[in-house]
Amino acid sequence: MNYREAIEYIHGTKKFGSKLGLNNIRTLLDLLGNPHNELNFIHVAGTNGKGSTCSFISNVLIEGGYKVGLFTSPYLETFNERIRINNQDIDNDSLAKITFKVKEKVDEMLDKGMAHPTEFEIVTAIAMEYYKQEKVDFVVLEVGLGGRYDSTNVIESSAASVITTISMDHTDILGDTIGKIAYEKAGIIKDNGLVICYPQEDEAQEVIEKVAKEKNARLIKVPTNKLQVLEINEFGSKFNFEFDDIKMTDVEIELIGAHQTQNAATALTTILALRKEGIVSISDEAIRKGLKGAKWNGRLEVLKRKPTFLIDGAHNIQGIQALKKTLKDIFKYDKLILGIGILADKDVEHMIKEIAPIADKIIVTEANIFRALKADDLAAKIVKYNNNVVIESNIEKAVQKSFEMADENDLIVFSGSLYLIGDVRTIVKNMK
Repeated sequence: MNYREAIEYIHGTKKFGSKLGLNNIRTLLDLLGNPHNELNFIHVAGTNGKGSTCSFISNVLIEGGYKVGLFTSPYLETFNERIRINNQDIDNDSLAKITFKVKEKVDEMLDKGMAHPTEFEIVTAIAMEYYKQEKVDFVVLEVGLGGRYDSTNVIESSAASVITTISMDHTDILGDTIGKIAYEKAGIIKDNGLVICYPQEDEAQEVIEKVAKEKNARLIKVPTNKLQVLEINEFGSKFNFEFDDIKMTDVEIELIGAHQTQNAATALTTILALRKEGIVSISDEAIRKGLKGAKWNGRLEVLKRKPTFLIDGAHNIQGIQALKKTLKDIFKYDKLILGIGILADKDVEHMIKEIAPIADKIIVTEANIFRALKADDLAAKIVKYNNNVVIESNIEKAVQKSFEMADENDLIVFSGSLYLIGDVRTIVKNMK
């Protein structure tokens, strides 16, 4: 099996859908020799901020001298991004060899009359085998969906379970209240484990605290009252932070937006708690360097200047609200040109009601995925809030059109879906 065949095999399993549950992944990993049992995990769940928090944690650990696996989803431009070690994507040869090995075990499952694993289960198994082979010190493991029955929750234990902000998303699968969704996220909490939780709405917080108590897990709330933002602009932020008796001043990050200081505080709390437990040994200097150097493509990422071209993966109401706040509070521009494409299974109405009125011009497009809302249908909803709308379903033409509309002091923003902005990122990077 070569790389192309591996990718075709992996994506070919999309047809088996997305099924929450752990039986398949347990069987598959068991056939592989349970590689996950040889790894140390920092498991991260939440609605928003998971990826950025994972990036902060991973980068700090790397600066501390550890070999760190980072498992995230979805990818923006190339599949290999999902499985990384020390900020390097899995190489094509390793991916092909391990995929072939996993496929052999899947075939064994099918021969026994078992259900075919889903794409995410197969990718999870590939990652576990790769990290075991490469003997990483830690795996920063991002939950795919929910937590309780997500295939990443096959792990028996973790150095820490981290829960970022929780809001309404995937309500058809996770539940129609914030409490039900919090219960699914809290599924990653392990018996006698360590839990780092960003402060939630009361209903969600009560659920998490109840689960932690049932599991006899030690719960640490991120002390957001000890987070003092000193400076914030379109190049990043500077803040002071206190955790227990540890004070860190003038901490800098380059990820943009007030919400990124919250994600950094969550990561910082996790690292400092692990250091206090003696699980990691990292200097303050390495922590500072790791936080400042953390990158997370596609989240309030500036790709060009004059005009400023920004992409952001906001794909639910909380993400869109964070984007709106950042555009209003941080960026200076004459006109805002918004390129937008949203998946049909999202809270489209509330998202566009929030973001559409602040744009001067809107280009409606659609992501290259079957779940995308058609540009015509999205435009029909948008005109209720802003009638300065252009429809261009082809993403490349939509990007070109945005530049044609913009003067050098304008701001172009593409958002609404991670699947959309991955393609936009590739297009803009390849422009002359």
